[in-house]
Amino acid sequence: MNASSVLARGATVALIGNPNTGKTTLFNRLTGARQRVGNYPGVTVTRKTGVLSLDGGDVTVVDLPGVYSLAATSPDERIAIESLQGWAETAPDVIVCVVDATHLRRSLFLARQLADLGRPLVIALNFSDELRAKGVTIDATRLAERLGAPVVAIAARQGENVEGLRQAIAEALERPAASARPQWPASVGEAVELLRGELDRRGGESLEDAILRRLLFEDDHALLARVGVARPECAPLLDRVRRPIRAAGMHPLAAEALVHYRFIDGVLEEVVGQGPAGRVPATERIDRVLTHRASGLAIFAGLMFLVFQAIYTFATPAMDLIEAATGAVRDWVAPLLAGTPMFQSLVCDGVIAGAGGVVVFLPQIFLLFFFIALLEDTGYLARTAFLMDRLFGWCGLNGKSFVPLLSSYACAVPGVLATRTIEDPKARLLTILVAPLMSCSARLPVYVLMIGAFIEPAYGAAVAALTLFAMHVIGLAVALPAAWFFNRRVLKIRVQPFLIELPPYRWPHPRDVLWRMWEGGREFLLRAGTVILALSVIVWALLYFPRSPQVETTARAAFAAEQGLAAEALTARLAAGDEELQRELDRDVSAAYIEQSFLGRVGKAVQPIFAPAGFDWKITVGVLASFPAREVIVSTLGIIYHLGDEADEDSLRGALGRAKWTEGPLAGQAVFTVATALSVMVFFAFCMQCGSTLAVIAREAGRGWAVFSFVYLTGLAWLAAVLTFQIAVRLI
Repeated sequence: MNASSVLARGATVALIGNPNTGKTTLFNRLTGARQRVGNYPGVTVTRKTGVLSLDGGDVTVVDLPGVYSLAATSPDERIAIESLQGWAETAPDVIVCVVDATHLRRSLFLARQLADLGRPLVIALNFSDELRAKGVTIDATRLAERLGAPVVAIAARQGENVEGLRQAIAEALERPAASARPQWPASVGEAVELLRGELDRRGGESLEDAILRRLLFEDDHALLARVGVARPECAPLLDRVRRPIRAAGMHPLAAEALVHYRFIDGVLEEVVGQGPAGRVPATERIDRVLTHRASGLAIFAGLMFLVFQAIYTFATPAMDLIEAATGAVRDWVAPLLAGTPMFQSLVCDGVIAGAGGVVVFLPQIFLLFFFIALLEDTGYLARTAFLMDRLFGWCGLNGKSFVPLLSSYACAVPGVLATRTIEDPKARLLTILVAPLMSCSARLPVYVLMIGAFIEPAYGAAVAALTLFAMHVIGLAVALPAAWFFNRRVLKIRVQPFLIELPPYRWPHPRDVLWRMWEGGREFLLRAGTVILALSVIVWALLYFPRSPQVETTARAAFAAEQGLAAEALTARLAAGDEELQRELDRDVSAAYIEQSFLGRVGKAVQPIFAPAGFDWKITVGVLASFPAREVIVSTLGIIYHLGDEADEDSLRGALGRAKWTEGPLAGQAVFTVATALSVMVFFAFCMQCGSTLAVIAREAGRGWAVFSFVYLTGLAWLAAVLTFQIAVRLI
């Protein structure tokens, strides 16, 4: 088959390698901006593809998950082997194995496993520039001869010899030839035949020797189940067919490593020239400080504080600008649609406000991925996992959970996205479940409003500041015990040794850092933006309908009576252009429509549930309306309390202080007290009042876990608010 025919049917190149070998950087170099992100067919594991342009046409490049071995122990590794065999999708025409030249022995183990598959293989020898700097040489030509596959020395970050790799891929497509397979002992061949016989007796499909060896060399029964063996039969079957290997004096699970490393050690003696012995490498000298039990933690805490502060502070001007731009667009569009009030409200309050609620998160997401890219590309992110694992291990969280949790203090959306650095799926899910408990910036308007209106006037600025600090700490204080509970009762994560490779420190490449920022922001808009916008429109509809004219008539009459005006006098003053009176009337009418809306009716219906927390129906409506974004409660309360969307914080504080219960046993008493303020803040500290976070959790972990997060966090928020109110009422 020639290259033109392969390209005509759509050639596929699989890119695979160990973690920290520069595979993603090489993928970006090969494909540029011609990339897209999706899922593998039938599974939720992320699948990144791109287009590589060759002289004969375009080739699809699939970036497979980073793995150390084809012995599947995680969903990512299982996806890799299934993709290479054509089970998850069409088998690739060429496999490109990215090898770390500075850790050649370890990296070549995966290359030898890939060679056993018998498919065209190209080896990209990355970090060749670092090897030269150490004075170490590799005879790439001789290495290619011994491995039976082309070897191309590259430096992906600098783009060095990437064009040579393109040519090697093109040649592999033009003249496809199976790479030289390892020579296996006779005992392995005998075991393969026994396994083939067992599968034939079960009527299973005919499998290649390479697949049968994969089944022999690992205990992942999912692969055997994939070829038709019932799970209870997997262990006895493997025990029988592995007898020849044990009889030869080898452990079945170690036989593959023994064969491969015996070959690799012989190859390296002939192709690697060692450099002169020198002083202790810089990486080791730096690690003596950065990974030290005391100084390492202190430096890490300071660095994470700076990262958090930067995300929290630097994003604010851009977010304010986006919010101002959203408001300007609404002000410009509103007069154009004045003739159709419902459509005007839909566009301005639903679509534009919803889109603004999506875009406003972009500055934080860009900054988050900027810092993650810096920390990861320098090699420091791996050290953070090493440092924090001991502190987090007792509750089931992985050492890599700390950065996502810290990021969630700015916004849970990028925090959830940052959990992708956690390999263990259960540890990642556990981190996702507790990340929304971190006190994000969206809660700050609620805290400032309640503390400024009720805590500071009663107890002074010092207590107010302490209260604000406590509200930021309470989420973390609950998150760790919650993680322990989920680990013990729900997820039941098996205790495993935390193994992580500490790569050498490297200077990050600006192009890669900027590309990671762009990818993170783009993926957020494409994956979560549409869901958030849809939720915003739904909440708008629930607050807008039903739109009975009788509501306005009744509200207008009540307003006239409140002003001491006859209906005719009110009409005359409005006709004369009394703008202040018109604004006050509009506020009353808007509040009346909210009270009679579907959401308002639901708020009144469910208010008895929130009564033990001190909430009246208006606070309850604010809680329900703030589902898309927590900070929406401030503007919602402004509308309900006759202030309008443009209400400033001081006027809203005064309105809340004057609010009275209008019905029930507390009629005539103040709605908002110190106890109520504390209850509201605690509720928002724990609740899942964030449609964007819920949408991202659904995308990252599945809809079921998103629903679970909403239910458990809402229940926790309600319980905490009730306890806070009942205790505060008795103590204050």
